[in-house]
Amino acid sequence: MAKKYDMTIGGQTVATDDYIEVRNPANTDEVVGLAPVGNNSHVNQAISAAKDAFATWRKSSDEERVAAVQTIAKVCEDNAEELAELLTKEQGKPLNGNGSRFELGGCAGWAGYTSSIGLSEKVLEDSEESNIVMQRHPLGVVGSITPWNWPLMIAIWHIAPGVRTGNTVVIKPSPYTPLSTLRMVQLIAEALPPGVVNVVSGGDEIGAQLTDHDDINKIVFTGSLATGKKVMACAAKRVTPVTLELGGNDAGIVLPGTDVSQFAEGLFWGSMLNSGQTCGALKRLYVHDDQYDAACKAMVEIAQAIPMGDGMDENSILGPLQNKQQFDIVSNLVNDARDNGAKVLCGGDPQGGNNYFYPVTIVGDAVDGMRLVDEEQFGTALPIIRYSDVDDAIAAANGLDYGLDASVWGHDKDQLADVAGQLEAGTVLINKHIGIAPHVPFGGIKGSGLGVEFGQEGLEAYTYIKVINAAA
Repeated sequence: MAKKYDMTIGGQTVATDDYIEVRNPANTDEVVGLAPVGNNSHVNQAISAAKDAFATWRKSSDEERVAAVQTIAKVCEDNAEELAELLTKEQGKPLNGNGSRFELGGCAGWAGYTSSIGLSEKVLEDSEESNIVMQRHPLGVVGSITPWNWPLMIAIWHIAPGVRTGNTVVIKPSPYTPLSTLRMVQLIAEALPPGVVNVVSGGDEIGAQLTDHDDINKIVFTGSLATGKKVMACAAKRVTPVTLELGGNDAGIVLPGTDVSQFAEGLFWGSMLNSGQTCGALKRLYVHDDQYDAACKAMVEIAQAIPMGDGMDENSILGPLQNKQQFDIVSNLVNDARDNGAKVLCGGDPQGGNNYFYPVTIVGDAVDGMRLVDEEQFGTALPIIRYSDVDDAIAAANGLDYGLDASVWGHDKDQLADVAGQLEAGTVLINKHIGIAPHVPFGGIKGSGLGVEFGQEGLEAYTYIKVINAAA
């Protein structure tokens, strides 16, 4: 029988009456493990434990908070291989390349960096009339809802700054990939004071209960725009602060006169990282007439040389899509583009069987207005759109209700800077795509989200400002 995984609440292992099977997307006949199905009582219990822990943790010293986040980093390092294998089996990404081992390295790296930054008191005025200082204080219980594409790294993105600033956390993982988060939080909780980090798993209703709870003081959500709007509406009832990262339909523009061969690898991996299941991945590529055919050819050559297979195979570089819903979305968008005049240059024909492998698919002759261009595919399919005028390409790139990342590619530094300045996105990259780092603020505009994560600004988002204004 498959192994059961349990929740961790208040430092204790909590079992449930019901469990669901979590299956391997590379072989859906394989049950990876059994995940507990929490209910409203478990949500209340976890928030109560976090609230009780906050009463003490909010008074912790800066040194204690630094040590706690360093401990989180060490837990990720010491248990990296166990967690990576579990992650690969339930999520599908390969162990190697930019896969599960890479993700665990990111967990340790982000936590380690977060432990190195802090929040100091700022003197606003020191005069004969007044001494005014600005302090930052923890908000309380943080409710975290994480997705299935980078489940462990995004969990750390939510947990580490929360703990570092004196908050406590209740995390709810995606029901598609709960096992690795359940196990990681169990390991973290064993090394921290009880109740500082808790995990409750289950369906979407658990997330709704979490965001609608009176004792949640901050919500951090990574996921779809549709769900993000629901989270924001829930938070509005109590004016609860939110950080929302809601994905994107990121555009890249290859400028006229660009030697595409110099950038083909960057373009490919900018779009296909994690089998395209990355919010900030390149989702639509605009290429000028003079390099269009060369770009299509270069992308196809790379696509056809990348090994795709079961993530537990050390030779696999790309894995399956994570779930049937996402597989169907990608399939439908590619088929729709083909039916409306686009040309599938490679891929587009899944192998079938009990898995969610979708071959890397490069689609030429795509145009704005096609669903594959206008909707976020979040998978192994990239439309390439021809353009003649740079201003038209910029207008098309900015024309959707997304603004997470964007990129521009070429050789003329002045033109690159000019186009980058016109692109509407939280992050604009030049001659690369996807460039997140723990010290660089990351967030979107328009439908891609609200607020930022990472760096000093991301840390501050877990606090409120208190001004102490004293007469001299």
